[in-house]
Amino acid sequence: MSITVDEKQRLMTEFATKEGDTGSPEVQVAILTSRISTLTEHFKTHKKDNHGRRGLLMMVAKRRKLLDYLRGKDEGRYRDLIKRLGIRR
Repeated sequence: MSITVDEKQRLMTEFATKEGDTGSPEVQVAILTSRISTLTEHFKTHKKDNHGRRGLLMMVAKRRKLLDYLRGKDEGRYRDLIKRLGIRR
């Protein structure tokens, strides 16, 4: 249900704003998006996993807050990120 260390490293290098960047909003949103898509696949077979669904909803809310923060800080970075991740809105 979680992403692998290799996948996390790949996302960090792909979405980093500078060398060694692990905590920028872009990296955090990319990691959350990967985890959300993994959990979405999980719920297709485990429809009654309500405890896991709560975690998914919390991740979606956290991603939304980070995206709102990034949008207020720099509109261009926000638009670039949602385009690269394929997130609508």
